[in-house]
Formats: sequence, C-alpha cells, structure tokens
Amino acid sequence: MSVRFVPFRGSLPLTAIWEAFRVATGSLRANKLRTALTLMGIIVGVTAVIAVVTIIKGLDQTVAQTCSSQGSTVFTVSKNPQIIKSREEFIKANRRKDVTHEDAEAIQRLCTACWRVGIAANAIETVKYGDQKAENVRIRGVDPTTMFDIDGVSINVGRIWTESEGAAGRDICVVGPDMLKNLFGDAPAGRALGQEVRINGRPYLVLGVLEPLGSIFGFSRDNVIYIPYSTYSKAYGARRSLVVFIQVPAAEQLESAEDQVRTIMRTRRPHPSDDTDEGFALETQDVFLNLYGAATSNIYIVTIGVAAISLVVGGIVVMNIMLVSVTERTKEIGIRKAIGARRKDILTQFLIEAVTVTAIGGAIGVGTGFGLAYIISALIGFPLLVSVASAVLGVGVSSVVGIVSGLWPAWRAAKLDPIEALRAE
Repeated sequence: MSVRFVPFRGSLPLTAIWEAFRVATGSLRANKLRTALTLMGIIVGVTAVIAVVTIIKGLDQTVAQTCSSQGSTVFTVSKNPQIIKSREEFIKANRRKDVTHEDAEAIQRLCTACWRVGIAANAIETVKYGDQKAENVRIRGVDPTTMFDIDGVSINVGRIWTESEGAAGRDICVVGPDMLKNLFGDAPAGRALGQEVRINGRPYLVLGVLEPLGSIFGFSRDNVIYIPYSTYSKAYGARRSLVVFIQVPAAEQLESAEDQVRTIMRTRRPHPSDDTDEGFALETQDVFLNLYGAATSNIYIVTIGVAAISLVVGGIVVMNIMLVSVTERTKEIGIRKAIGARRKDILTQFLIEAVTVTAIGGAIGVGTGFGLAYIISALIGFPLLVSVASAVLGVGVSSVVGIVSGLWPAWRAAKLDPIEALRAE
C-alpha cells in the first residue's frame, strides 16, 4: 500500500485529520481479513444492544397501551390479586371472603369520589355455532353496561343490551372480532347479528360485535364474549367472587377514591388488628407495568453484560491489531518524524485509525441491530420503535472503545525515536 506522507506541522487541523482518516481507510482496505476480524467483536456488542433496546421500546409501547386500555383512572377490588408471586400468597388469598355484588353496591353508594362502579366475572369456555367452534374464549359477565366504557371497548356493529334486558337475565351477548373468524368464516360483522352461539350448551343471541383490540405476546384480546352478569349468574351460579371496577373522573382523584374504597371494604369485613392482610386486593393497572418493568430490567442487565464483554474483546483485538500496525509501520513513522511530524501528529494519526475501525464497526452494528429487531418485531407482531439516540449511542460507545484501545499503541508510535525507526527493516 502506498501512502502519501504529509507533514502535519503548520497544517490546518481539519486537513491533518482528513489525511489521517485517508491513511486509516487505506490501511483497512489493504488488510480486509484482519479488518473483518477486528470489527467482529464491536459489531456483535453494538448489534446486541441496538436490537434489544429497539425491541424493548416497542414492547414498552405495546404493554403500556394494553395495560392502560382502561386508563389511569381505573382500579379494581377483588378477592385475589391479579398477580400472585408465591404459594403462601395464593393460600392467604384463597382464605379471604368473596367480593360480592353487595360490596359493589356499597362502594357505589358510599364512595363520593367514585364516578363509575361495575362488576365483572370471567369464565373460559368453548363456543359453538353450527359445526364451527372457538376454544378458550373468555366469557365476561358484566354489570352495568358502563363496564364496556370502563374496559375501554366499543361496539363496531350492532348494540349492547339495555338495562332491562340485562336485569331480566336474557341469553344475549356481544362478541369479540375473533368470533367472526372462528365461527362465521371471516364473514362481515353484520353477518353475526341475530345469530345464536352456544356457550356451554346454552344458546345466546348475538346483539353486537366489538371493535378489534389486537394481540399482545401472541394472545388475542378479541377472543371474548360479553354477557349480562345476571345471565352469567344463572349459567355459572352467583356464589363466585367478583372483581369490582371503579373509575374516577380524573387521575388526580384516584388516590382519594382508593382511600374511600379501602375504608368501605375494611368496614364491611373487619379483621384482627394483628393481621396484616386487608382481606381484599385493591390494585391499578400499574401492577402489570411494574412486573413487566422488573422483567425487562433484567433483560437490559443481561444484554449490557453481553455487549460489554463483546466490546471489551473487540477493544483488546483492536489494541493488538494497532500494536501490530505500529510494528509494521515503524519506518513510515520515522519518515513522518523526519519531515516534521510531531508526537501529537503521530498520536492523532493512530488514534484516528483506531476510532475509524471501531466507528465503522459501530455503524455496521447499528444497522444489523435494527435489521434484527425488524425481523423479530415482524414475527411477534408489535410496533418497531427506531431510536436515533440509541444509534448515536451505539456509534459513540464504539468510538470510545476505539480511543481507549488505540491510546497505548498510539502512544508507543509517538514515542519512537525517528533515527531508530528509519533503521528498522
């Protein structure tokens, strides 16, 4: 490789940097295999960070939207917590009294900060229509119809039942969009209206079809059927614990409403003063976000660990390659010094070469990281959030690795005696 030597003394800084960059890229082109091996560790580390950060950002958005579908103004009261973390917690929760319709009525009557109060009970069933069937369908018995607003679902076609229809316990339902696909052969939503589906052998008249909510982590949120709670009680019995949903007008009133509901529930079910269990679970959707945050924080830690190891290995490889380069180019360094290059010029030259290698590796890693994230997001089905900040961070960190790993070889090159360097073979 022929190199044009330019004395840096008296040169403009940008001219010197550009000349150093040209020499660096020329050296990389002349040693393609060595360059590829040098880049590997940097590329792997940056790819891992970019891919995981991009994927988790997309998951963050999906999970936040899903968990907040009821909004930040809704909380629940139930017998069992939504997430049970241990066997002891499960046993303690099962010893509690059931949450009843009377509890919901007391909250509705006494809680002045509460705006909407509704109840819901769930069952999992196989639903049939003719010779078609849908499995693992969530049957949701709700009262009153304002539970549709609390749940954050809306009607696409048809209607919901009236209060009188619900109070009468009629066998009527509103179905999720998955029923169209699984029972009606992807027919238009209007095709299901007026038809009868069978739930646990019992016929239900379809009044309406819900707007689609989509899936999360491969689980459909549209595989659901709503029925009146009075109908649910007839089909499954009334002696089941309920979940009471409470909504407040604004998020600022949430804490006040929680305090009132907690007082009401404690009054209705007194417990020993030394018992730390309240006898019920009062929760917001933050319980899911906190669990998810704890899980993804561990993923971040593992990814950062893997990336750090890859970057350290890449930095060691870059240092070794640069030391070899200094040895191979000893005579070149002597000529540079002989025609006026200062120690600072030689140091800058080799630092720029090291940073160029690692910056290129970082840029390739950013591209492959986004590509990997795109493939995974397409397979799982969640939005891809490309962050410019993470791309800049990836290239920036790799450049810092280049500076750190290239500092010692550059210093060795800068300290070479020009006379001894010119004598080198």
